[in-house]
Amino acid sequence: MKYRAALAGTLLAMACGGDRLPPPARVGQQGTPPDTKLMDENRRFAQREEAEIGDWVRRHGGEMIATGTGLRYKLVRDVPGDTARPGQVAVVNYAAFLLNGDTAYTSAPGRPASFRIAHSDVESGLQEGIQHLSVGDSAVLVIPSALAFGLLGDREKIPMRSTVVYYIGLVALRK
Repeated sequence: MKYRAALAGTLLAMACGGDRLPPPARVGQQGTPPDTKLMDENRRFAQREEAEIGDWVRRHGGEMIATGTGLRYKLVRDVPGDTARPGQVAVVNYAAFLLNGDTAYTSAPGRPASFRIAHSDVESGLQEGIQHLSVGDSAVLVIPSALAFGLLGDREKIPMRSTVVYYIGLVALRK
């Protein structure tokens, strides 16, 4: 019995390569230079989008606050109070437009939409922007494509790589 176990172990070790070691890692070395075409194209797109957003902001009233992520916002009505926080449910009236002025989506009159902040499928730019508002505030949010619907759009009304502009009012916050 011992003989069979030893034979099986030896055969298994030989089949797995025995004492062979994998080739050494090549730290800091590349066999071929990386293809930077895609990175360069993304960089050019980001620069074009930034210029388009800047043009839109200048045409529509000038000053907006820019966050580190690329979101821009402007409070249209500023009501004192605590700002929205992650985990709360934001109840909002909104209209979403493309930079060219085409309407993408709006909340139904008298029927505000709601979403849980930082816990829902709402685009990350809207999640970030709502946290600058308190109940009663209204604002304009300019959300770059990377924070909106990204490379693919929403496959309905928002084309791929589109900046989205929200006119939004925070109606209420719930737990």
